Amino acid sequence: MAEKAAKPNYWLVKSEPSCFSIEDLEKAPKKTTYWDGVRNYQARNFMRDSMKVGDLVFFYHSNSEPSAIAGIAEIVKEGYPDFTAFDPEHEHHDPKSDKKKPTWFMVDIKHVKTFKTPLSLEKLKSIDSLADMMLLQKGSRLSVQPVGEKHWQQIVKLAG
Repeated sequence: MAEKAAKPNYWLVKSEPSCFSIEDLEKAPKKTTYWDGVRNYQARNFMRDSMKVGDLVFFYHSNSEPSAIAGIAEIVKEGYPDFTAFDPEHEHHDPKSDKKKPTWFMVDIKHVKTFKTPLSLEKLKSIDSLADMMLLQKGSRLSVQPVGEKHWQQIVKLAG
């Protein structure tokens, strides 16, 4: 008897659209890119240890007008060393990172959907049932964070 596939986990990743937007992901070769440059240990641990192929991801535009969930991506490659940390010419270079024992990791994501109307942070905050979502917690600044299934389903429904 075939083993039943595990349910996907759900995530949210943040990017400033002036650096990399959902539209950039949609235009990327094979609509896929690596998610590099994460330099926070907790976010790194999520990417290295918990994100799995098939997991779904909200793509969030941060520091924009408005900041909003802009669409959905999918994890297509699990955590592997972030090679940008080793490149002295790269903006995400970390001189303390060691190829033999890498500090930083990344995943590959693929575009799934761009929302016709992005869901603004203000709109999300107005929905009581989302109040305990990590994104909406005071002081929550992680660029990679888990999303509960209940919250995922509500936001997908809101996005139409």
